Amino acid sequence: MALRQFGTAAAVALAVGLGASPALAVTEIQWWHAMTGANNDVIVKLANDFNAAQSDYKVIPTYKGNYADTMNAGIAAFRAGNAPHIMQVFEVGTATMMAATGAVKPVYKLMADAGEKFDPKIYLPAITGYYSTSKGEMLSFPFNSSSTVMWVNLDELKKANVAIPKTWPETFEAAKKLHDNGHATCGFSNSWVTWVNLEQLSAWHNVPLSSKANGLDGFDTKLEFNGPLQVKHLEKLVELQKDKTYDYAGRTNTGEGRFTSGECPLYLTSSAFFGNVKAQAKFAFTAVPMPYYPDVKGAPQNSIIGGASLWVMGGKPAEEYKGVAKFLTFLSDTDRQVYIHKASGYLPITKAAYEKAKAEGFYKDQPYLETPLLELTNKEPTENSRGLRLGNMVQLRDVWAEEIEQALAGKKTAKQALDAAVERGNTMLRQFEKTAVK
Repeated sequence: MALRQFGTAAAVALAVGLGASPALAVTEIQWWHAMTGANNDVIVKLANDFNAAQSDYKVIPTYKGNYADTMNAGIAAFRAGNAPHIMQVFEVGTATMMAATGAVKPVYKLMADAGEKFDPKIYLPAITGYYSTSKGEMLSFPFNSSSTVMWVNLDELKKANVAIPKTWPETFEAAKKLHDNGHATCGFSNSWVTWVNLEQLSAWHNVPLSSKANGLDGFDTKLEFNGPLQVKHLEKLVELQKDKTYDYAGRTNTGEGRFTSGECPLYLTSSAFFGNVKAQAKFAFTAVPMPYYPDVKGAPQNSIIGGASLWVMGGKPAEEYKGVAKFLTFLSDTDRQVYIHKASGYLPITKAAYEKAKAEGFYKDQPYLETPLLELTNKEPTENSRGLRLGNMVQLRDVWAEEIEQALAGKKTAKQALDAAVERGNTMLRQFEKTAVK
């Protein structure tokens, strides 16, 4: 690699020395992301394919840590005057990015300024609505969208004579049987503790996480996730944690290896876990919809998206933005979207890509890759299930997780923990509101 770089640099220097036009120089586009493992491989391939398809621009992907780390690094870089051109930001960072006037260049403006053909109607509305204004103007580019699913170790369920659970009571019962049949350290678990057990739980049961349509209708939203459903759910997790029928696996996705290793036979996390499951699991697996409480009227409702979008950072020259726009057009290609979907488990973001995957019979062989799409479109979204847009969400999730951990450790009751999470979170939202609303 070093030799190739040296050779390229030498060739460019020689060309310039001979009077060649400097316009031959390649314009570099920096892309900061948070993908690891199999999904990092997809990122690298996309950049390499774009670079090979034309000679004017070179996309350089750089891993910057997990979602929160990447977002914090990008904001710090902007303040220092050296932000990347493209930054991958997880969906709950949307409100923070929206409020960062001047720090970002809205995608709809980018594409118009660059003269790139761009029709927001080609994208799946369940995904683009999260990243658009009320007028339908796309602020960021949907890239890797997912939803929560329950991954199932079919071999271990068969050994324990356990059917795939559909409801939460069935999941608790299945986990107890698995715990008593070789899984003493983990009957079931989950990653992204607040996403799964507060955010998705609330949307899936059509109860509010916060007022004002979970913040989509205004930054003056107030948290409301300390209601009967959420308290009951956390109480059950606390009870099952005592003998590890349920075993806490952390705030982010660092515990996902507990599923692929065979330790936890039932595991709730992102549908985008597919790439790693396919590469690492030595057992038969599937992914099914999130469990629901059958005593909640109308459940299940619909899930909300996870994953991330690509934000274009502000303050770059027009020529560089032209390259960014061409790259986003490249990513929107139907065949490319089908590839991303099949390789990563993330959802296709265009209607054409979803239809092509179905037409090819893709879901007949791997029905679990359609599971998150079926969850997202299970019912027409309500104010409680359209999504969420809360400021300082990275910090909010840490506060919520901290309180959940207090309950799991037996230091607070479930009600005390969620009451404290709501109270502390509302204080943070009021601070954000002061800075976001002029």
